[in-house]
Amino acid sequence: MRLDKYLKVTRLIKRRTIANEACDAGKVFVNDKPARASYDVKINDIITICLGAKELKVKVTAVSEHATKENAADNYVIIQ
Repeated sequence: MRLDKYLKVTRLIKRRTIANEACDAGKVFVNDKPARASYDVKINDIITICLGAKELKVKVTAVSEHATKENAADNYVIIQ
């Protein structure tokens, strides 16, 4: 699954266009490397999102095409 879609499905970023723009601006890293929106997310990837003064680091535990509000957080574990 594409990185921008994964960020939207898991509700880490509210909209896919915002996720796409964050990737283009170099604010999203996968395994400590700047990632493009088209990056193919895999299990055990470490995603770091730097928006404003806030930094969020998560580990991918599952990749699912659809997620409800209740089970969206089951796709990742917050590291930091």
